[in-house]
Amino acid sequence: MVNNSDTQQSWPQFTQSAYKPDGYPAWLEPIFRDILQARIYDLAVETPLTPMSSLSQKYGHKLHIKREDMQPVFSFKLRGAYNRIRKLPRDVMDKGIVCASAGNHAQGVALSAKKLGIRAVIVMPATTPDIKVASVRANGGEVVLHGDTFDQALAKALSYVDEGLEFIHPYDDPSVIAGQGTIGLEVLKQGPEDIHAVFVPIGGGGLAAGVGAYIKYLQPNIRVIGVESVDSASMKLALEQDERAILKSVGLFADGIAVKQAGDLNFKICREVLDDIITVTPDEMCAAIKDIFEATRSISEPSGAVAVAGMKKYLEALPEDNNESLSCVAISSGANMNFDRLRHIAERAAIGEQKEALLAVSIPEEIGSYRKLVTILGDKSISEFNYRYANHNKKASIFIGVQIAGRKDREALIERLNSNGYETVDLTDNEMAKVHLRHTVGGRSVDMPDERIFRFIFPEKPGALKAFLDQLGQQWNISLFHYRNHGADYGRVLVGLNVPAETAESFNAHLEALGYTFEEETENPAYLHFLR
Repeated sequence: MVNNSDTQQSWPQFTQSAYKPDGYPAWLEPIFRDILQARIYDLAVETPLTPMSSLSQKYGHKLHIKREDMQPVFSFKLRGAYNRIRKLPRDVMDKGIVCASAGNHAQGVALSAKKLGIRAVIVMPATTPDIKVASVRANGGEVVLHGDTFDQALAKALSYVDEGLEFIHPYDDPSVIAGQGTIGLEVLKQGPEDIHAVFVPIGGGGLAAGVGAYIKYLQPNIRVIGVESVDSASMKLALEQDERAILKSVGLFADGIAVKQAGDLNFKICREVLDDIITVTPDEMCAAIKDIFEATRSISEPSGAVAVAGMKKYLEALPEDNNESLSCVAISSGANMNFDRLRHIAERAAIGEQKEALLAVSIPEEIGSYRKLVTILGDKSISEFNYRYANHNKKASIFIGVQIAGRKDREALIERLNSNGYETVDLTDNEMAKVHLRHTVGGRSVDMPDERIFRFIFPEKPGALKAFLDQLGQQWNISLFHYRNHGADYGRVLVGLNVPAETAESFNAHLEALGYTFEEETENPAYLHFLR
């Protein structure tokens, strides 16, 4: 733990031996006391505990979310930062402060410094979302962008200590932990009396340490479960090895919890107060962002939704014969996210909640096989359909996104396609397919001299794609097809058709009779450059 002044408070060593014979956790007393004495509410606010009605109905349990996205800086980090800074002697404040942060702690430090009228240098990874950088600057922070990870930013921030600035650690500090622990105080005050478990996101571990210490001191029967990103699980690794291990790398999707090594003090506390740690994938976080939006109409950042993702995973793992209705609380830790990430998140949410399957299906290059495939899919809503004619002597590979009702439904669909002679490969969990392939499927066709390209628009509803194909008919061979459900009221399709010159007149008449809005794109430069 970094400490360059004598202003730090100290806590005793934390070991199980500190428990009294009656089980009373005596070692938690100083942490509990400091949480009670944390003076944060002249800047931070007491956030609400909101029921998650839809999710509660889905799982049959009473689920709540702690709305730390409603803090003035849209993150819980303000609590710890302000509690730490306001305790500094005036002469230390006057020299200024410095911190390293991926964004949320930075905003908390900047706003705290502004409130107290002191200088704040904020070192942030260059990968930090623009919305967080702009917020820090708006609150008067001097932003220094350095490195790609928190650890690189930290090394840079520590260089300012030599200039006399006081370092404000984002998580590995007693005053920061105590400030974050006030969330545990509020959860017990606001929540139902029968809370079964509280789910806490973990980056460095300051939030989990503070919340866990407070809850375990008063109600040790409540389970405190940490949740980490599967590619940044430094606390999980530390607990498994019983020492602070360093990850070789961290995933940056959930930038707010992308920490290579858990905090020293936080590890010692979490080792005693956490009942378990759950890891979740980026897709599961995306699904949780959607769940939070449906419950609150607010948009969480990935690290802010990690606790909800962990709560869902915990409930899904309960024994099937469990009939008890459990009360659970997940801490939504932040909502600082660039708007342009929403497209990716919305796309991955359906996969994360097992509502979309991505499939590669092989079909013979012959008239009618395409329509037959859509017929086999039945009433399944199709989110994406990519096809490009290759060679009439070969099979065609089609990339399909299909709406499903869970893993078992996906398996049944694949079995149905295979049994009907359509060789199918499941790409749902294939990261390359999810990130790249669905946007790059296609290519040129040199075998179609009579190809014409059209954009069609039709009302989006179940069965709309099949109805479109039925009306399009089988007189002309389909050479290219791209359809993607954008969640709008209208479906958009790009179609290539082989139209010999001698059938052009009847084809044009057929198009007009279809009744769909369309535009010919045969001379579009995008087609000529990349698909012709």
